[in-house]
Amino acid sequence: MKFILLVHHDESAFEQMSEETKRGLLAESIRLCHQLDAKGEYLHASPVHPAATATLVRVREDKAFVTDGPFIETREQMAGYFLIEAKDLEEATAIATRVPGARIGTVEVRPLIEVTGLPE
Repeated sequence: MKFILLVHHDESAFEQMSEETKRGLLAESIRLCHQLDAKGEYLHASPVHPAATATLVRVREDKAFVTDGPFIETREQMAGYFLIEAKDLEEATAIATRVPGARIGTVEVRPLIEVTGLPE
């Protein structure tokens, strides 16, 4: 079963961290990806650029509305994701506890819906 682990944290607090701390968190995330890959659980992972770089697209009554920047004022913003394979929610949640971002923010665990007919 596939799960996405959405990592959220406070961007302003993250920016206040030392470069050494940020590099350490990234290195720890990379090690986790290699550990998951060795067990066949890793599919993909990546940090994302800050929320201010986001572009939002909405289509209403066949008209596209494009907005720059974050849509919602929240304390935590999406910082990245892990796409994993796990036998069930319990295993996916256990993996989420190993994500470094869980120590400075929140990891949202969401099962993916398998859709047939999509490109590989």
